[in-house]
Amino acid sequence: SPSEFSYYGMRAVLVLYFKYFLRWDDDMATSIYHTFVALCYLTPILGAIVADSWLGKFKTIIYLSVVYAIGQITMAVSAIHDITDSDRDGTPNNMTFHVVLSMVGLFLIALGTGGIKPCVAAFGGDQFEDHQERQRRTFFSVFYLCINGGSLLSTIITPILRAQNCGIYSQQKCYSLAFGVPAALMLVALVVFIVGSGMYYKAEPQGNIMMDVCKCIGFAVKNRYRHRSKQYPKKQHWMDWAEDKYDKLLIAQIKMVLKVLFLYIPLPMFWTLFDQKGSRWTLQATNMDGNFTVNPILILTLVPIMDSLIYPLIGKCGLNFTPLRRMTVGMLLAAIAFICAALVQIEIDKTLPTFPTSSQSQLKLLNMGSNPVTVKLPGYDALSLPAAQTDDLTSKPQEGNNAIRFVNGMNTTVNVSTPAANFGQIVPFSSSNYSQIKNGMFTFKLWSGSQSCEYNREFGYGSSYTFFIPNTLVFGSTCQESITVAEDIKPNSVHMALQIPQYFFITAGEVMFSVTGLEFSYSQAPSNMKAVLQAGWLFTVAIGNFIVLIVAELAKIPKQWAEYVLFASLLFAVCVIFSIMAYFYTYIDPTEIEAQFKKSVNEDDEDDKSKKLQKTEVELVKRDSINSHGEEDKARQTKM
Repeated sequence: SPSEFSYYGMRAVLVLYFKYFLRWDDDMATSIYHTFVALCYLTPILGAIVADSWLGKFKTIIYLSVVYAIGQITMAVSAIHDITDSDRDGTPNNMTFHVVLSMVGLFLIALGTGGIKPCVAAFGGDQFEDHQERQRRTFFSVFYLCINGGSLLSTIITPILRAQNCGIYSQQKCYSLAFGVPAALMLVALVVFIVGSGMYYKAEPQGNIMMDVCKCIGFAVKNRYRHRSKQYPKKQHWMDWAEDKYDKLLIAQIKMVLKVLFLYIPLPMFWTLFDQKGSRWTLQATNMDGNFTVNPILILTLVPIMDSLIYPLIGKCGLNFTPLRRMTVGMLLAAIAFICAALVQIEIDKTLPTFPTSSQSQLKLLNMGSNPVTVKLPGYDALSLPAAQTDDLTSKPQEGNNAIRFVNGMNTTVNVSTPAANFGQIVPFSSSNYSQIKNGMFTFKLWSGSQSCEYNREFGYGSSYTFFIPNTLVFGSTCQESITVAEDIKPNSVHMALQIPQYFFITAGEVMFSVTGLEFSYSQAPSNMKAVLQAGWLFTVAIGNFIVLIVAELAKIPKQWAEYVLFASLLFAVCVIFSIMAYFYTYIDPTEIEAQFKKSVNEDDEDDKSKKLQKTEVELVKRDSINSHGEEDKARQTKM
C-alpha cells in the first residue's frame, strides 16, 4: 500500500525534519506535527462526501492522489538545503523559503490523504457482488495487512533514507530522499491504478448519507426549538421532532448512531497519548543510546495474538470481556505506557548536563600548560584546573551525534582530519570549531609539515569532547598516549531498549481500543450508517491531536517527565468516566430493531390497505345500487 508507506514513512521523520532542518524547538515541532496529523484525520470526512455526492470513488482517488504526490514532491524540494545555502556552509540562509514550501506540501498531503483514506477500502469493496461475501472479507483482511506492512516497511526504510548524506555543495542528512522515494512510489501506484481502469466496477455517486443525517438532525433541532412552549406535548426523544418531514426508519437509525457517538465523547484523550509516539517519544529517543524501530512489528504480531490467544483465555476464565471493557483496558494500557515513558525520561534527565539558564552566564576556563593551575573566582572556592582541561558547549549534540574539537598547545600550526570531518589548520594556542561525528570508531590524522601521527577513539551517542594537543607531543606512528581528553558532555547512557515497555503497552492499548472500537461501532448501528460512524471515529483522532497542542501550549511544563505524568493522569480520569458510561450502556441488535420497525410499518401499510379496500367495497356497493336504480327508472319509462 504505497499511500500508507508514504504517509507513515513521512510521519516517522517529520518531527526530526522540523527540529534539525527547520531548526524549531521541541514544542514548536510537536505542535505543528499534531496540527498536521489532526488535518489528516479531518479531510477524510470531506473526501467521503465529495466521492459519494459528486465525483465518485474512482475519480476522487485519482485526483486526490495527484494532489498527494504534488505535496510530497513539494516536501522533498523544501528539504534541499542547497537551494538557499548561498555561503555553502550546509545550513540554509533563507529558512522562510523552506518553511513556507514545507507547510504548502503538508497541506496538500493532508488534502490528498483525505481523498484516499475513505475511498480506497470502499472502492475495493464495491468490486464484489452480494454473493461474494467470503471474497470481500478476504480482500479486507489482505488490505489491512498491506496497510500494516506498508507502515512497517516505511517506518524502517524512511529513517534509513534520512540517515544518508546528500547535497550539491555540502553533504547533509537526506530528508529530500526520505520524502522523495515515497512520492515516486505513489506516482508508480497511481499509474498502475489508472492502467487497470477498464477492469473496475465504478458505482455512480449515490449521495452521501452524512448529508441526510445532518439535515435530519438539523431539522429535528429546529422543529424542537419552534415547539418549545409548554402548549405542545413532549416527545419521547428529541429526534422524533423530525417525523414531520423525514422517514421514521431513518430517524430510528440516527437514534442508534447518536447512542454510539455519545460514547465517543471521551475517546479523543486516548489519541492524545497514542499519537505522541511520533512526536515526543521520537524526540525522547534522540537522547538515548542505540537505534531501532519496534512499534509496527508489535502491531503485526499483537493483533493475531490478542484475537487467537488472549481474548479466548479471558473468556475461558469466565469473564465477560465485552467490547466496551476491552476499550477501557486499552485506555488504561495507554496511561501505563506514559508512566513508563516518564520513568525513562527521569533516567535520561539524570544523564543530562546542567547548562546555564537565560539569566546565567558560563565562564570557560582552559589550562594550556602542562601543570595544574589554581584559580580563585570572587564568591567561589579556589578551583584547581588540571593540565589540558576545558569546558564548553551550552547544549547536548543533536541526533545522537558527538561534538568534537581539538585545542593546539604546541608552538606550531597543526592540521587535524578524519574521513567524517576536517578540523583544518589549528594555529598555536587556539581551538578548532566543533565538528559533529557519528557513533563508532574513528581515526584522526594529525600533521605539521612533513611530520604526522594517528589518534584512535571510539564514540557513543550525544557526547562532547575536547582533545588537547600538548606542547610535549612527539610525532610518530601514533600519538595515542600524548593527547589528553576532556569529556565535556557524557555520551547517552540510557539504552533505547528501555523504550520497549512503553511501545508494548501503547500498541497493546491500540489493538484493544482501536480495533475493538470500530468493530463495536459497526455492530451497534445499521450498516448504511457506517460512513457516519467512520467520520465520527476519525473526528475523535483529530480532536485528540488538537488536545496535545492545547496542553503543550497552556501547561508549559518545564520537565518532560511531568508532562507525561499529566497526560497519563488525564487519560486515567477520562477512563473512569468512560467506564461509568459503558456500565450504563445497553447493547442492541440494529438489524432486529430495523426488522421490527419495517414489520410495524408493513402492518400499518396492511391496515391502510384493508381500510382502503373496505372503503372501495363500500363505494362499489353504493355505485351498484345507484346503477340498479337507474336501470329500474329506464324500464319504467319504456313501459310508459
